[in-house]
Amino acid sequence: MKHVLQARTFKRRSPLAYHDRMMTTAFALIALILSQQPAAAPALQDGQVIRLWDGQAPGALGTDESDIPVITAYLPRTLGPNTPAAVVCPGGSYRNLASNHEGRQVASFLNSLGMAAFVLRYRLGPRYHHPIELGDAQRAIRIVRAHAGEWKIDPVHIGIVGFSAGGHLAMTTSTRFDAGKATADDPVERASSRPDFAVLGYPVISMVEPWTHRGSRTNLLGDTPDPELAKSLSGEQAVVAQTPPTFIFQTNEDTTVPAENAVYYYLALRTASVPAEMHIFEKGPHGVGLANDNPALSAWSSLLANWLRGRGVIK
Repeated sequence: MKHVLQARTFKRRSPLAYHDRMMTTAFALIALILSQQPAAAPALQDGQVIRLWDGQAPGALGTDESDIPVITAYLPRTLGPNTPAAVVCPGGSYRNLASNHEGRQVASFLNSLGMAAFVLRYRLGPRYHHPIELGDAQRAIRIVRAHAGEWKIDPVHIGIVGFSAGGHLAMTTSTRFDAGKATADDPVERASSRPDFAVLGYPVISMVEPWTHRGSRTNLLGDTPDPELAKSLSGEQAVVAQTPPTFIFQTNEDTTVPAENAVYYYLALRTASVPAEMHIFEKGPHGVGLANDNPALSAWSSLLANWLRGRGVIK
């Protein structure tokens, strides 16, 4: 009997084809694994505008730009882990916002110290009255703190900076705050609204004393404010033991917001044993911002930097 051997033909794959097949399989496995992981949060961008609420803000009276409170992020050159940050509140009598010299320029200075800055566009009077402005500032602090991890922000070094009426808003945020609502559906509302430090430039403080800034009071509280409400929003009577450490600067020549505002607030901080530092310069008008054109008065920003270093906020 003859045995017939039937030859089988085998196709031998080239080493290159085998390598390509293995790489295709590997990439498919990696894609499958990544698809099952949560997407990474987008990095915070310099100049990014962030709405304080995804939808309509509480108490909004319309949908114009002036009805939508936002923060604009300005970042230092190097944004490393645990970068200190501040929300910046420009002044403008609670009617306008001095967003350049009391906002953007201040943010650039803070960036030079290695800090992230978030300039707040809060809602204004006479269209909006208290507590809308305070709610906007509190929400800004909460947002920065709630996103601290993904934005590389130090959650225990988030302060507030304010000038003139914005100084009043920063002061009010420093004396009226809460720890957040742990059961809130909105994760932002679970974060504390307490600033870790405050910086006040020629601030409006009192709403009841003869030296109050009447325009700010009217725009914030209306033509005939409730006396008890006005009293409660007067910083010289509102300081609590948990009010954050505060830096204040003012000029003696300021006739728009007299120095009594700063002095009486400093004394209230001192009485409550709240760490505070105040500088009153002899010369200089109201609303100077960084005062870069005044060699004597511009020293206030260097003094602030020293104070921030002394408190461990910056290196």
